[in-house]
Amino acid sequence: MPAQPEGDPAPEDGALPAGAVARASERTLSLYVHVPFCAVRCGYCDFNTYTMEQLGDGVSRDDYHRDAAAEVRFARSVLDAAGAPPRALHSVFFGGGTPTLLPARELANMLGQARQSFGLAPDAEVTVEANPDSVTAETFDVLAEAGVTRVSFGMQSAVPHVLRVLERTHTPANVPRAVGWAKERGLGTSVDLIYGTPGESVADWRTSLEAALEMDSDHVSAYSLIIEDGTKLAAQMRRGEVPRVDPDDQAEKYTLADAMLREAGFEWYEVSNWSRDAHGRSALENRSAHNLAYWRNQDWWGIGPGAHSHSDGVRWWNLKHPLPYTNKVRQGVSPAAGRETLDAQTRYVEDVMLGIRIRDGLETARLQPEGRKAVAGLIADGWLDGAAAVRGTAVLTDAGRLMADAVTRRLLDW
Repeated sequence: MPAQPEGDPAPEDGALPAGAVARASERTLSLYVHVPFCAVRCGYCDFNTYTMEQLGDGVSRDDYHRDAAAEVRFARSVLDAAGAPPRALHSVFFGGGTPTLLPARELANMLGQARQSFGLAPDAEVTVEANPDSVTAETFDVLAEAGVTRVSFGMQSAVPHVLRVLERTHTPANVPRAVGWAKERGLGTSVDLIYGTPGESVADWRTSLEAALEMDSDHVSAYSLIIEDGTKLAAQMRRGEVPRVDPDDQAEKYTLADAMLREAGFEWYEVSNWSRDAHGRSALENRSAHNLAYWRNQDWWGIGPGAHSHSDGVRWWNLKHPLPYTNKVRQGVSPAAGRETLDAQTRYVEDVMLGIRIRDGLETARLQPEGRKAVAGLIADGWLDGAAAVRGTAVLTDAGRLMADAVTRRLLDW
């Protein structure tokens, strides 16, 4: 697993500096709840997740919802002590791991604590990530009744041999059934895909896209496979057991995904995410509000082991393993392992890196002089939209989305 970021020690009382909440009334607040449990650890995954065999003594999945709820209450007390004005939650996201390994009632209880401690904005988005093998129709009855508005399904692929390489254990036929159950209860649905898996052909990828489109979802995410150090798949590549990822192959598959999704009525709003008008909601309404809060560098509090939080340039991250995390929460002190305050240049770099990825674009007036000078060249290269730039916004073209990292480097003069 990747090392935690370096930073200063985090105070046990969680106290925030005044600057972290000085502009709170101008910023949205979201809640991320990390559920660190998985039935099987996938070979490509470097997330902070654990199977029951890896957890060891002293950690119980049965108690997790109570510990997470306690941290929600702690979060509210820290923000109150810092003088932050009350803010109803803009979005709540249950991620992992596999949140649906917990009983739906326990997810509902955690959401209930979030509502009690912070309140939910009238149009708040509440998302639960789901494994199609760990849900039933009744799961969605409970989630819908609790106030969940959206479910994100980890499909990854519809092709069995691709799933085997990824070590995804769900049954492909269960995905459309689970999506159907969620839609029947009026929940928004997203289908998450991964492309570029070793051994995946373009025809395989087309099959997965066609299967995803047949589900009539209102949102699709398609991410290129990234091989992280320390994962099983990285070790297999080093030993030559599976071929290395080919960037040209990934570019071809991204282009195919964009073409097929566009033909089906989807429009991109972030480099790896598409939404459409569907089920009585517009494409704008079917975007992931929670993820947009990240890309726009708003405020969020991360609940659970290894979860990260951010408040106007102050970041902190929790202890990674569930056992020390649980011990801290039950002692009534902060489970944070470290904290950092970003300087102005680091904040600028992050604003550019995140802002250029979304369709709304990045205001060119916010760029430093070197970045503004780079805009004309990026337009000439076909990577930035010239008409949008005239209106004062740097927006990636279709070709520019394939080169988003290179565009970022030039805007930052790296």
